Parts: sequence; C-alpha cells; structure tokens
Amino acid sequence: MGELIPIVAIIFGCFIPITAIALKHREKVAAMRADATAAQTAEKAAQYASQVQRLEDRVQVLERIVTDRGYDVATQIEALRDTRSIEEAGVEEQGSGVPLDVTSREKA
Repeated sequence: MGELIPIVAIIFGCFIPITAIALKHREKVAAMRADATAAQTAEKAAQYASQVQRLEDRVQVLERIVTDRGYDVATQIEALRDTRSIEEAGVEEQGSGVPLDVTSREKA
C-alpha cells in the first residue's frame, strides 16, 4: 500500500498541469467563437443597414412622385383604364386617354 502513494502523487502531479493547459485552451476557443460571432453580427447589421437605406430611398422617391404629381398620376391611371376597356370592347379610338408624361422632373 505504501508503494501506491508515490505513484498516485506522480499521477496527480501530472494531472494538474494538463488540466490547466486544457482550461486555457477552452478559454481561447470560447474567445475566438465570441469574436467570430461578433464579426458575423456586425456584418449582418451592416447588411441590414444598407438594405434599410435602399428601402428608405425608394420610399422617398415614391413619396415625391405621389406628392408632386398625385392628381396627375391618378388621372393618367384612370385614362389607361378607360383606354384598356375600349380596346377590350373592340373599338379602336385614336387619341383617347391622357398621355403619360414619362420624363422625370428636376428636383426642386
């Protein structure tokens, strides 16, 4: 029994440094995963911000179209509907409807 005490002491003496090395390695791996997750989150946030900016730009254009030419657009849409219903009835009428103004206005 007395012979086992030195053997157990040697085993535990080796076990403690190995455990310390393993714990340091786990900490490094956890830190690397946290950094990678933070980088991915930042990248996704940048993508979302870019997409939001594009959508806001599109909404601004639509708002400008509606507010600058709101009545004209409604009139032109109705004229197109009238033209389509006449064509569907088989009657061709020249000059019916309101022509669309496809030129863009300059920003005020």
